[in-house]
Amino acid sequence: MTVRLLPAADRVAVAWKNGGGTTREIAAEPPGADMAAFRWRVSIADVGGDGPFSVFPGVDRTLTLVEGAGMELVVDGEDRTVDERYVPQDFRGDVPTDCRLIDGPVVDFNVMWRRDAPGTPPSVAVVRGRLTVTGPAMVVVLDDGGADIGGHALGRYDAALVTDEATALHATGRTALITFA
Repeated sequence: MTVRLLPAADRVAVAWKNGGGTTREIAAEPPGADMAAFRWRVSIADVGGDGPFSVFPGVDRTLTLVEGAGMELVVDGEDRTVDERYVPQDFRGDVPTDCRLIDGPVVDFNVMWRRDAPGTPPSVAVVRGRLTVTGPAMVVVLDDGGADIGGHALGRYDAALVTDEATALHATGRTALITFA
């Protein structure tokens, strides 16, 4: 079993270009890739104000609200309300997207991937309970309930990459499961 722990305490907040929030990267493929070179990228964002999302040519994304009342998005001219926690929302990252916060700041969990990358796009689900995770995959704890993966305890926003064998996951809290095929 190969589990690589990615503790929340090790992440550095990076300010957005528009000043509306910060992002903490959890992991990217290839490791260390910048915003123009990632195959996939997983992050947590603090959204502190209204404004446009960054546009990422050729990128799709899944956004999951984890804290706050939510946001009203306009994605390529279409209205979308994101106000239910732990429900992944898919949309294109290369179209204009504008955000209006419903009632103050929010925290969201993001998975982005390049459409033209080889292989199947990652899938994102929020799970609880006992299950087996087969890599390549990542788990990220989204609430205070915690999780255990292969005997490693994870707290809020901690993550782990599972790179090969089947590994036992016991998610007592809401935990994002991202599978990479």
